Amino acid sequence: MTKAKLLRTRMDERGLVHIMAAHSPLSAILAEEAGFDGLWASGFELSALYGLPDMSLISMTQHLDMLRAIAGRSSLPIVADIDTGYGNAINIIHAVSEYERAGACAVVIEDKTFPKVTSLVVGGRQELLRVEEFQGKIEAAVATRQNPDFLVIARTEAFIAGLGEAEALNRAAAYAEAGADMILIHSKKKDPSEIEGFSRAWKGSVPLVIVPNAFPDLDASRVKALGNIAMMIYGNYGIRAAATAMQETFRCIIADGGVQNVHRDILPVEDIFRLQGMDRTKSDEAKFLK
Repeated sequence: MTKAKLLRTRMDERGLVHIMAAHSPLSAILAEEAGFDGLWASGFELSALYGLPDMSLISMTQHLDMLRAIAGRSSLPIVADIDTGYGNAINIIHAVSEYERAGACAVVIEDKTFPKVTSLVVGGRQELLRVEEFQGKIEAAVATRQNPDFLVIARTEAFIAGLGEAEALNRAAAYAEAGADMILIHSKKKDPSEIEGFSRAWKGSVPLVIVPNAFPDLDASRVKALGNIAMMIYGNYGIRAAATAMQETFRCIIADGGVQNVHRDILPVEDIFRLQGMDRTKSDEAKFLK
């Protein structure tokens, strides 16, 4: 079974899948060990890893290189965050071909103009494409994929742009009509009212995807009760957790004048060896280094 088919099967069987953002092979390994159903190859997290804002500054080449590295170290399906698709419908054709070849099982394309600004930043520029133009991008993505199980997920930023529920529903319906397999509906409100309202009003034939970063109280039990959300993406928790741990550890070392305290609270180096696959390498050395 291909990873793309596995992702669709898990949604059918479980009703709701949990996808964790990854910005490196190590974070992908940890997400798989924790029990997530898939990985989100996050543009935001990769931008943060490079110390850059999430404003289309990371190139497709950089993102693809990291996705390939992640795919090589994890058996989980990968949902690729490709922002606006790096341009127009012609760029989408190239991008979908490259991401599918690199190991992605799905792409999420958002209906903002290029270059985009990250959704949750206060006062950010949030400009949307014309509906017809974005329909063309979805149609191009669907026509390009080689594996019919590869998911094309259309993300509408209507709530992010302050355009309201009616516009969000209109855009979602148009994108589903263009061939999108799922609709990602996003909100920057601190409560899930927009998402829950949209879900109840959604009469489309395709399931929904949410990213509950701004409204963490919307847990799996509440999502399942809505009935038409099939995927939850935890969009920035990996990089935030990593930054929190490094910040606290580094500050403690400076404050203590050494590592005499922090070494008790972090993973032993033997655990890092395990995550690196050191035992297998030692076995290979014994077998092949003659």
